[in-house]
Amino acid sequence: MSERLDRINELARKSRTPEGLTEEEKEEQKRLRAEYVEAVRKNVELQLGNTYIVEPDGSKHPLKKKG
Repeated sequence: MSERLDRINELARKSRTPEGLTEEEKEEQKRLRAEYVEAVRKNVELQLGNTYIVEPDGSKHPLKKKG
């Protein structure tokens, strides 16, 4: 994950230079960003899957997905 994030940052820095990104680099940047967002979403879902609501009476129940 660290290498991907480093590459995302490298491409972001390059995109702000006068030379900019090539079409291949733009596609790579788009793909890497999508992969990163998906990984973050999965991590959040896993964390929330292990989260419980504790009621005042001491009972616990897991969070439920909306929708």
